[in-house]
Amino acid sequence: MTVAPAVADGRVHVSLPELIALRSCVARAPAPQVVSRAPRSGQRPARLHGRGMDYAESRVYQAGDDVRRMDWRLTARSGVAHTKLFQEEREGRLLVLLDMNASMRFGTRTRFKSVQAARATAIAAWYAMRGSERVGVLAFGGQRQLVRPQGGPRGVLTVLGAMAAWDALPADADEPLSGALQRAGRLMHGASRVLLVSDGFAVDDAARGRMLGLIGKAEVSVLGVADPLELAEPPAGRYPIAYRRTHYDLALQGDRQRAEFARGLGEGQRKLTALAGGLGLRVRSIDTSEDPLEAIVALLGASRRAR
Repeated sequence: MTVAPAVADGRVHVSLPELIALRSCVARAPAPQVVSRAPRSGQRPARLHGRGMDYAESRVYQAGDDVRRMDWRLTARSGVAHTKLFQEEREGRLLVLLDMNASMRFGTRTRFKSVQAARATAIAAWYAMRGSERVGVLAFGGQRQLVRPQGGPRGVLTVLGAMAAWDALPADADEPLSGALQRAGRLMHGASRVLLVSDGFAVDDAARGRMLGLIGKAEVSVLGVADPLELAEPPAGRYPIAYRRTHYDLALQGDRQRAEFARGLGEGQRKLTALAGGLGLRVRSIDTSEDPLEAIVALLGASRRAR
């Protein structure tokens, strides 16, 4: 078993050139299926003179929406604040929730989980762009930043550049998944799909309720990222471990010791799978040595829910 050297860019640190180069791999994947986003029944499209855009539909107001686009009639009828969306705003929007907790900066094979998560997010961004979706990313954990969904190559490059910049900063603070989901619910900016990329260690008791709230607003899927040691009980031996900026040898000899070690490391994936499975979410898992493309296509390539 090999461990990524601390100085090797692209193994323990996110490499922006590598994230950009992943576009060529995505170009060979099956194209995303796109379904019609016709307005909901009962909501008639109408020309809004002076704006140069067609009215498409109204939805529940979200923090950050332009108050000048409030749908006052629907708000008065329903008792719930609604805002108007116009044709250009009805493009699909993918928001990636990227786990940047300290547990992600761990690796025993090929690369850190944090690097693999960034690669998977980059592939998701390039793939969504092929389907004419806008892409944004919400980081949680060591970094709590938001890149609002944007369209085209420029939007994807903004996401990739942000991930590389965040990775260069220390991850000194952790955040439970429930906190990230609560922020996502407030900061979705019209996202119609959400992809959670995480190792699962941030899953807490309150996450299920927060996820239920998010499911009511968008189509949610989950990608678990794991180190190979987190997926199977290791054979006896000594293992060089890289965690954050620390490197050490771990001796695993007895059966009980190896079983307890595997149980502790596998907790994140078990919690993440239980959360997604219990809510009927589409979920896939990859380790740090895999190509994330197949998992991303499985999660994002299916027909999108009609708006």
